[in-house]
Amino acid sequence: MPAITVDNILVLPRLPRPDLTERQRPVGSVVTATTQREGAGFQVHRPFPSLELRYADPFILLDQMGPVAYEPYEAKGAPWHPHRGFETVTYMLDGTMVHHDSNGGGGAISEGDTQWMTAGSGILHDELPAEPLVISGGLFHGIQLWVNLPRDKKMAAPRYQDLRSSELTLVSSHDGGALVRIIAGELGGFTGPGSTYTPISYAHASIAPGGRLETPWPQHFSAMAYVLAGSGTAGAEGRPVSAGQLAVFGHGEAITITADARQDTPTGDFEVLLLGGRPIREPVVQYGPFVMNSRHEIIEAIEDFEAGRMGRIPAEHATGK
Repeated sequence: MPAITVDNILVLPRLPRPDLTERQRPVGSVVTATTQREGAGFQVHRPFPSLELRYADPFILLDQMGPVAYEPYEAKGAPWHPHRGFETVTYMLDGTMVHHDSNGGGGAISEGDTQWMTAGSGILHDELPAEPLVISGGLFHGIQLWVNLPRDKKMAAPRYQDLRSSELTLVSSHDGGALVRIIAGELGGFTGPGSTYTPISYAHASIAPGGRLETPWPQHFSAMAYVLAGSGTAGAEGRPVSAGQLAVFGHGEAITITADARQDTPTGDFEVLLLGGRPIREPVVQYGPFVMNSRHEIIEAIEDFEAGRMGRIPAEHATGK
């Protein structure tokens, strides 16, 4: 899990420690991810949507792809398919994924990189492991998050953001015990590079064994922590969480994540995704790759896809522009 890091975490700016007047968010529930197959047959771990957590407004889906060590010619991806009504955010930890879309966007994303695709009014794309990974095999680990769009943005023009690992905002916890990579949104006064229609906060934290991450969290946002690797506790009350589990926080102004004293992980740290956003509070009707507000809009999306109005493939890929 070689996501962007630094040699000396103590040189980074520090998140402010919540003061005593900022109420800690309690853990409302802990959800264990289900395991299933997607695309051409690759395995994902999915905490939502699931029977335990149907809705995570403003998010639609969270998939952890791997970690898996592929043998030669074993790696699989997701061939060309459509999307409408939301944004897909793919964050890579190990390996390389190649993306193309019918709008001419895309490219290769490797360790620590993020691709942010706004499907909006409709787009076709594919997501495939890089050819060297397919031929030789190797380690693969990534995260895909689907961010819903509000009604007045669902038909926005498609767009693509290529966020390199070097562009992420790096900060440390107040005591220097955790490295936090901010991908999008605001955390403790620091802002990530991702441009979002729906206000969210999205970050990857590496917490040293026995360390604690305490940070302010926007009061009007939902708040969740998904464990990528290792074990620890969530909330000031110390609710146990481990790899493949999602802590869903209640109301408040700050969150706390604590690493167990021993971590049996590739990095030696407790690896956690922090995510939340302003709830949209609109009807959600999902049919596979389409997320709209009504059944009628889903039927329109299917008709537009079948009529070729979401783009055609292959598209000319615009590079370096």
